[in-house]
Amino acid sequence: MKELRLVALPGIGEVHAGDSLVDPILDGSRAAGENLQPGDIFVIAQKIVSKAEGRRVLLADVEPSERAHALARAAEKDARMMELVLRESSEVLRVKPGVVIVEHRLGFVMANAGIDHSNTGTAGDEYALLLPERPDASAAQIRDAICARCGVPVGVIINDSFGRAWRNGVTGVAIGVAGVPALIDMRGRSDRGGRELRVTEIAAADELAAAASLLMGQADEGTPVVLARGFPYALRESSIAELIRPRAQDLFR
Repeated sequence: MKELRLVALPGIGEVHAGDSLVDPILDGSRAAGENLQPGDIFVIAQKIVSKAEGRRVLLADVEPSERAHALARAAEKDARMMELVLRESSEVLRVKPGVVIVEHRLGFVMANAGIDHSNTGTAGDEYALLLPERPDASAAQIRDAICARCGVPVGVIINDSFGRAWRNGVTGVAIGVAGVPALIDMRGRSDRGGRELRVTEIAAADELAAAASLLMGQADEGTPVVLARGFPYALRESSIAELIRPRAQDLFR
């Protein structure tokens, strides 16, 4: 019988620049009573990875450009935030009051370049949190350290919350992977009736990222790491680039 088990790890705590995430992840696994098994996957919230990598920016230190001021007026947003959005983006795609959609320099099409105010671990001063510079490399570094410590092959997904074309609300998506297939290509296989599948590709890393987000939450839950057991596909090396639709196939641009 197939079973996917998700466990939100306790006791991760606040993360600061320069902190290792490996110790709290392994401590949380032990506190949850989980002995790591081959094929286990850790889904880790982007925020704690960005914090550990020092991707927090004090808004008082940001000097907006003229372009940022113009974007802020059009979007009715803080010009300092818009300056950061421009720095993190390769192209601004859509702007309306309250909404700025960009192509992030990593290739993601997203709102506000993934820059966030919430859960930045500050009081008083205003900070913004940027995405990790190289999420795949961040995931690989964490995965490699866990494997070295435990001797068990595991995978790592870094997830974030995205909105989606055609649908309301946000859901968890993968922005970095290590040892986990980002995309499963089912083309050429047969369905139950023997018909050959011609277009089916499964965003497996996104599906697991979304499932883990149910336990992580979006507010003050304080559970930024989820252990997943029972992922129904073989682990392999991949890249988040597998999930980024080529511009020529993007019907929204």
